[in-house]
Amino acid sequence: MELKNNSVVSEFILLGLTKSQNLQIFFFLGFSLVYIGIVLGNLLILITVTFDSRLHTPMYFLLANLSLIDMILGSFATPKMIVDFLREHKTISWWGCFSQMFFMHIFGGSEMMLLVAMAIDRYVAICKPLHYMTIMNHRVLLGLVLTSYTVGFVHSSSQMAFMLNLPFCGPNTVDSFFCDLPLVIKLACRDTYVLQLLVIADSGLLSLICFILLLLSYTIIIYSVRHRASDGSSKALSTLSAHITVVTLFFAPCVFIYVWPFSRYSVDKILSVFYTIFTPLLNPIIYTLRNQEVKSAVKRIRNRRINSKHNLQLRVLKNFLLPDI
Repeated sequence: MELKNNSVVSEFILLGLTKSQNLQIFFFLGFSLVYIGIVLGNLLILITVTFDSRLHTPMYFLLANLSLIDMILGSFATPKMIVDFLREHKTISWWGCFSQMFFMHIFGGSEMMLLVAMAIDRYVAICKPLHYMTIMNHRVLLGLVLTSYTVGFVHSSSQMAFMLNLPFCGPNTVDSFFCDLPLVIKLACRDTYVLQLLVIADSGLLSLICFILLLLSYTIIIYSVRHRASDGSSKALSTLSAHITVVTLFFAPCVFIYVWPFSRYSVDKILSVFYTIFTPLLNPIIYTLRNQEVKSAVKRIRNRRINSKHNLQLRVLKNFLLPDI
């Protein structure tokens, strides 16, 4: 109730990616295909990991959670952005704007911590292969995943706490295709310089801690591999390049967005598109194209489905030609 009493603004205007009508039609078609790819790609990994028993390992359990987060991150703003390409007036309610910011930070923070958990998994697999399944047991896995989601929730809640008592009584135009906290917070009808610094510090501290942990783990892994040569290490190392690629794709836009979060350059908008749309699309592509086990599992599931359908057709044909007498 306090939010409504202090805020005159009940909705925000999103400027989107472009004002060109031709480009908006092109973007509508292009991003529709991209969003379909995000959903189908991440669903493919979720289904494959769930139904193929050979992938019931710690690494793929974490990968399935990453796909779930990516699918949500790719969905909190993309469907509205696609629909807005066909609208002349692109508006979003105050609560809709608040929800976008909340879900972005809760699952963005969760993904950062989950990437750390995946790095820990790779460290154990490569540096302690004989004790891998003992160390990465069900309790540890569940703890890592729950910690990731908990950190994301705490991070998002602390970010949204900065918004609770801010009055919005004048400007309501957000120069983006979704409600990004740094852009929305400066529209408040009071001096928000200190709050802007707190937002940067909050997101920056989480990103810095995760990045340092990732850097340390990958440095130890690479050092260990250089002094060890075995088939087990080589097999575990084969997935390391995919992890490093995903980490780079995830953290690079974060650095630019939150180091210069209040600049007016269009590069921030481009990085936001990459961070919220293309990263969730690229992650399943990277893990499927560079991972032979996932590709083999997809083929096994497809073959089982084809064989099951073929057997069903044979039974139907047999019952038709040889009915019970």
